[in-house]
Amino acid sequence: MTARIGVVTFPGSLDDRDTQRAIRLAGAEPVALWHKDKDLKQVDAVVLCGGFSYGDYLRAGAIARFSPVMEPLLEQAKAGLPVLGICNGFQILTEAHLLPGTMLRNNHLHFICRDQKLRVENAETAWTSDYTAGQEIHIPLKNIDGQYVADRRTLDALESEGRVAFRYLDVNPNGSNNDIAGVTNEAGNVVGLMPHPEHAVEPLIGTGRTDGLPFFTSILKKLVNA
Repeated sequence: MTARIGVVTFPGSLDDRDTQRAIRLAGAEPVALWHKDKDLKQVDAVVLCGGFSYGDYLRAGAIARFSPVMEPLLEQAKAGLPVLGICNGFQILTEAHLLPGTMLRNNHLHFICRDQKLRVENAETAWTSDYTAGQEIHIPLKNIDGQYVADRRTLDALESEGRVAFRYLDVNPNGSNNDIAGVTNEAGNVVGLMPHPEHAVEPLIGTGRTDGLPFFTSILKKLVNA
């Protein structure tokens, strides 16, 4: 049976089609979910894609967090459903308190779009098992509200518990605390990051590498072996 991975589209989402394509390239079936859906159509995992949901009014991800689709997603994520939040999806996950911390405007107050070098810190989550800890990868980054911040107690817990999933290398592009590019929840089924792995799955686009594809092959193997 083919694994079915839902991709949620909110008003203002930009990368839903790219995410669906990445899922298809990995060998799974993408399932389109609309922000007003009140069920998840029995998918095996969910991706909250990048963009500017609801125009980023109030605060990035703040309105999307209350979309009808988030009610079943919150319930099922807490029960173990794998969820990946990319860029705006990461912002939504922090707003929904599925992941700790919050996202602020980049410390230089400018939108950035660049290829970003990362180090994989945790290769044991549902979305990162096809990487190795310490592996260095290149993933496109594009955001204006990408500065990850948390109080010292939360940061200390993330570091001590190995819940920093990815860290920026060479340059911190947005002022994120501890160079954090992505985090995971305690169970490892929910992961969020600011860079865009769906733009690094084919040699002809993005970085010209396929460093983002293991996100989607990781979850496929997780689901197949479950």
